[in-house]
Amino acid sequence: MTPEQVVAASKPLVLELGEAFSRCPSTLRRARLLGISGWAFYITGRAGALGDVRAETVAATLGFIAPEAVADGWDASARTVPPLEVAAANLAECCRWGAARLGDAPGVSRLAGLLGRAFDAADGSAMPLFAAWRAMPMPVPDPSAGARAAVGLLLLREHFAGAYLLAVRAAGLTPLEAVLAGPEGEAGAAACGWAPPYPPIGPLVRRRIWAEAVTDRLVSPAFHVLGPAAGTELVELLTAARRHARRG
Repeated sequence: MTPEQVVAASKPLVLELGEAFSRCPSTLRRARLLGISGWAFYITGRAGALGDVRAETVAATLGFIAPEAVADGWDASARTVPPLEVAAANLAECCRWGAARLGDAPGVSRLAGLLGRAFDAADGSAMPLFAAWRAMPMPVPDPSAGARAAVGLLLLREHFAGAYLLAVRAAGLTPLEAVLAGPEGEAGAAACGWAPPYPPIGPLVRRRIWAEAVTDRLVSPAFHVLGPAAGTELVELLTAARRHARRG
């Protein structure tokens, strides 16, 4: 497989697995232990790696979530817990989920290694959230293979998300327009906190498809380091990991 083919095949797998831990009941319990809502934990858990910044900066970095919804979560959390502490708790939950749900997945140690090579080789230019997460220290000194795989998935998910935001803006789309032109349409926009009325999506779909292709090109250098054989193996291991996680 070429790097571009690896990106196209792995993207839906990485996006699903890279955020699966955030929907786990144990992760939501961690939010309650910190004294914040699940939404505040989600926003600050993702963006807290940036440190103590303003909500406007977080909204610009996340992109696809409405600024008002970002501010609601970020400001509510900041009144109770420092952002980096929430990010560290989020990372710990990611590791916990990975150890529990991926620890006995087929080839998980190899998967963790391939993911690590990919995110180490990724270019973080103009992707501050990915760069911030890549610089976050692991919460345990010697994490298991399942935990390392889950962290690798989180990092690559943020790399994909950052690349897609760049591509959307280059396509002349706003983040809201990109969400509306996506598979979930207005329901996706509402879930991301955008309030109607919404612009018509007809003229936007072709631009979104172009942005998807540009996203693949922006991410593909991270997979060049693997080569064709290891790239194919990565896709196979990701497919097996998703099957294993869903079964669990």
